[in-house]
Amino acid sequence: MAGPSTRLRVIKLYKELHRLGREYPDENYDFNGKLRRMFEKNRNLTDPEEIEKALKLGEYIKNETLALYSLRKYRHLKRNYVIAPS
Repeated sequence: MAGPSTRLRVIKLYKELHRLGREYPDENYDFNGKLRRMFEKNRNLTDPEEIEKALKLGEYIKNETLALYSLRKYRHLKRNYVIAPS
């Protein structure tokens, strides 16, 4: 069974990913639905190593999603503020 600190880490990660999923660029992807299914699938993990592995995967997904958002914002700015040749 996971300790209370691990449980809080999992809940925090879920909330962060859920918030990120609200603004996912592709509305047909169902980010939050997949997120929920992933967490429900790993719900019964008891081995601390497996729990850490799942948490690291969740952190990786969070970082990749943040990178995707940053790239999207950068491309938007670049598209709108292109300097016209003189």
